[in-house]
Amino acid sequence: MSDETAEPVLLVQDEGPVRVLTMNRPKALNALNHDLTVALSAAIGEAGADDAGAGVVLRGAGRAFCAGYDLNEGADEGLLDAKSWHEGLARSADKMLEILDCPKPVIASVQSYCLAGGTDLMLACDLAVAADDAYFGYVDIRFGSGVVSMFLPWVVGVRAAKEMLFTGEDRISAEEALRIGLVNRVVPRDALDEATMALANEIAKNEPFVVQSTKRAINRVWDVSGFRAAMAANVELDVMIETTNLPARDEFRRITAEQGLKAAIAWRDAKFRAEA
Repeated sequence: MSDETAEPVLLVQDEGPVRVLTMNRPKALNALNHDLTVALSAAIGEAGADDAGAGVVLRGAGRAFCAGYDLNEGADEGLLDAKSWHEGLARSADKMLEILDCPKPVIASVQSYCLAGGTDLMLACDLAVAADDAYFGYVDIRFGSGVVSMFLPWVVGVRAAKEMLFTGEDRISAEEALRIGLVNRVVPRDALDEATMALANEIAKNEPFVVQSTKRAINRVWDVSGFRAAMAANVELDVMIETTNLPARDEFRRITAEQGLKAAIAWRDAKFRAEA
């Protein structure tokens, strides 16, 4: 159940041949917490096994698609050892791969914030339709963290991925996302639901067995190129990042917790100028 509204954290409904999954933590901008990721995992599994369905749409309730992982969850756990970090990061990456491995096409319907883990979630989907008010990006490096699921270079290419991840850019517009191949289509905000469902229904007109086989064939292009090994390697490197003693990172996170992200960025920039 949602910790905000006593409603389910994930709403599930069928619209014709399309299973619609709506993340339902609007006050938290649909940030991914334990309950939501578990619910998504179960719903994706059920949708994939349902012979009556032809596809899945994933969307977010309220004003945003997904603002990333819920940083408030587990904040009181204290320091974690390498084993605990590996278990948590591998579990998160595996949940994203479940979406990629769903037999049915999964389409992300994205409005407003789609950041960090939210961008991972969108990239795990097969297609993405974005509203013209959508913003994408990874702020992870600003917090001294790595990316949980390294889909990005496989979708937009290595150079674009490096620029996004090295800078921590989190204001990539919908039009820029379309230009670099991060999303498939951009539509006006008030047309997002209609446009996403139109795409899903267009796919649903085709023979499901052929669509699903084609999805497996396309995914196999990544697999034979080392995609799974790269994802596993990213988890290992993330563990190294999170368990390394980095005083500047600790100070940045402390300022963020006490004064907000803008104050932490100002501190970081001042530190850079002083050391230049």
